[in-house]
Amino acid sequence: MSPRPFPLRPKSSTTAEASAPRTRSTETWHYPLRHHNYRIFVALSLVGSGGVWMQRLAQDWLVLQLTGSPAAVGLAVALQFLPMLVVGPISGVLVDLFPKRRILLVCQSVAVLLAAGLAVWNAAGGTDVWVVYASCIALGITSAIDGPARQVFVNEVVGDTGLPAAIGLNSAVSQLGAMVGPALAGVVIAQAGPAAAFAANAGLGMAVLVMIVSIRPGGLHHSPEVSGQEPRRGRILAGFRFVRERPPLLLTMLLAGLLGAFGMNGPVVLAAFADQVWHSGPAGFGLFNTVSALGALVGALVATRIKRFGRKGIVASAGLFGLTQLLAALMPTQEWFVVMLIVVGFMTLLFLTSATTAVQLESGACVRGRVLALYFPLLLGGHALGGLLAGWLTEDFGVRTGLVVTGALGMASAAVIGFLLWSYSRRRRWAPSPR
Repeated sequence: MSPRPFPLRPKSSTTAEASAPRTRSTETWHYPLRHHNYRIFVALSLVGSGGVWMQRLAQDWLVLQLTGSPAAVGLAVALQFLPMLVVGPISGVLVDLFPKRRILLVCQSVAVLLAAGLAVWNAAGGTDVWVVYASCIALGITSAIDGPARQVFVNEVVGDTGLPAAIGLNSAVSQLGAMVGPALAGVVIAQAGPAAAFAANAGLGMAVLVMIVSIRPGGLHHSPEVSGQEPRRGRILAGFRFVRERPPLLLTMLLAGLLGAFGMNGPVVLAAFADQVWHSGPAGFGLFNTVSALGALVGALVATRIKRFGRKGIVASAGLFGLTQLLAALMPTQEWFVVMLIVVGFMTLLFLTSATTAVQLESGACVRGRVLALYFPLLLGGHALGGLLAGWLTEDFGVRTGLVVTGALGMASAAVIGFLLWSYSRRRRWAPSPR
């Protein structure tokens, strides 16, 4: 019999190697916190996530105010994430070539300048929506480089042994920031306007810069660097080849992209529900984002306790994500809608954390940056296209109909990918063993 087709870690016959998974299985969420650098990284993730969500909520609400169109909000989301489809493969090479800490410093500096620029422009009475769109594009390019660098940097901070718990804990902390950020932004926007939220994000970004500088370079587990003699074209294509030769990895990444397109459309859908269905304004928009992040926080923490989620678990969580989103659209009252948003947030992060962990663990250290630079554009590029789809469905067919359709498409995506993984597993199981 051939080995199980989709292990997250290769098995070994040696005693020492066979015991490694048992060592990893004893990890808990507090294991990575033994590292001084990781404690700083957790703090900057919390502060940075809160600031980013303040920025996004203020940005989306400002576009809705300037245009009155959910489709315009969808375009803003698309412009923020579509650059990743172009820049992503190149950014992976940059991540594998240069020190990740330095990349994070540069990207964070750009993000601070963008937030401060929007704050000054909006405070001065700017009303041209194209300025917000231009900022979305610039932020999308920056995020295309920052995202893979940040994920690989987690590995450098804790090493391979603590990676699964570190990824889950980092996702949980980021969601805690995503829970606090929208709630704070809703209050700030209601009291002082979007410019104040942009300014607050710029201040938080400065604090993140200070924390990145305080990380000790001597305590990092540096990843192998790309050879300077490797042809430039080969550097970019190495990530493509690595993923192409591993169909289960490719299908997992594709599922993340599809769920990004059909499920992760909160800025469009929640803004429309707050404005057109429940009539709760920016405070309601902030509340909806906050309760979604609360569920996501719990989902990320639960994911850190699941030692071997497996392909079946990843596909099942994706299907349940789509189902809960569809059910949320049918809730008769705002109270029940809020309850379902907690469940949607839980399933979102349970899926994302398990999928991201699988992709990281299956990527070779020398190409990890380039593989993640393909994964995140798929995930967030799908999110961008989904923003356009959700905006169009919401504007032309109604808010509830749009959420029902995207939820159903998410369930269908999980079913198709699950069938393809099952078919591949069956072929591998019955393939003749090499002699």
